[in-house]
Amino acid sequence: MARLDETLTMLKDLTDARAIAGNEKESREVMKKYITPYADQVESDNLGAVIAKKVGDPNGPKIMVAGHLDEVGFMVTKIDDQGFLKFQTIGGWWSQVMLAQRVQVVTRSGETIVGVIGSKPPHILPAAARKQSYEIKDMFIDIGAASKEEAESWGVSPGDMVAPYFEFTVMKNDKHLLAKAWDNRIGCAIAIEVLKGLKDVSHPNIVYGCGVVQEEVGLRGSKTAANKIQPDIGFAVDVGIAGDTPGITSKESNSKMGAGPQIIVYDGSMVAHKGLRDFVVDIAEENNIPYQFESIPGGGTDAGSIHLTANGVPALSIGIATRYIHSHAGILHRDDFENTVKLVIEVIKKLDRETVNKITFG
Repeated sequence: MARLDETLTMLKDLTDARAIAGNEKESREVMKKYITPYADQVESDNLGAVIAKKVGDPNGPKIMVAGHLDEVGFMVTKIDDQGFLKFQTIGGWWSQVMLAQRVQVVTRSGETIVGVIGSKPPHILPAAARKQSYEIKDMFIDIGAASKEEAESWGVSPGDMVAPYFEFTVMKNDKHLLAKAWDNRIGCAIAIEVLKGLKDVSHPNIVYGCGVVQEEVGLRGSKTAANKIQPDIGFAVDVGIAGDTPGITSKESNSKMGAGPQIIVYDGSMVAHKGLRDFVVDIAEENNIPYQFESIPGGGTDAGSIHLTANGVPALSIGIATRYIHSHAGILHRDDFENTVKLVIEVIKKLDRETVNKITFG
């Protein structure tokens, strides 16, 4: 692999971390390492979020910028007598992207054991079976153990985290970045870079750059983090669906990699706050930052929890068009990442108390 610059090194460290919902320790430690130099204070909630606070105007409104630390993965539920592992999916998976993929079992002691999701060779499958998808409930993980006792002697136990096994890669077109867990380490990276970009900048508010937990199992950690912060404005920064690959129709997604951050006008968890949406679009146009609109009726983001905090919080989800999300590897465009950071910074610089009141109350 070519030498990585400072930003790519951060992205590699974030995506290489193994951290499914409820097991976010590795990604939490990476995010804390990178965001702490730019924060006045780094706190947590009782579920393990990273909440990095940067004070501009101590009497100004509170602005929450949240990525989530967890990724989709699996959990060991049983070891059979032959040493194969049964598992539970953590987050949404499509069975066809799972078979024969390498995974990493992380034991209680922190040891990593590489395995593969087992599959039958086509030679023994009848023609009809080859055309059918294999059900997740029938899948297993092979870690090379000869028996249950051997697997247990390696420290494997029900409850252990299982993460996809994949190496961060800068592709031949070096704007295209290939990695596991873009959903949603890219949001964590945006939060880090926003605080970094505000390091010596005057801003009329208090900014909270967050990595929240357990998004993939029901937007859970953003509830507790937002309850702790009590923000006046909330942004969820996450991946969105890229519609620029074969087979995806314009009815499913109009977004393209490299065409700018996605302004999510609607998703399964929230109708975007109109005042905040319009404000963000105006800032993008004033600063010549490309953007694209998207709706995702089949999914939700942490904005869905943030906007229901206390008496209600004007909130917006901003996405980065990403190919092959909820699989072992996704691709996104570095320009979209950098333009999203730029947009969020420019928005924050304009969010004084008067502007927030106007957004909220019209």
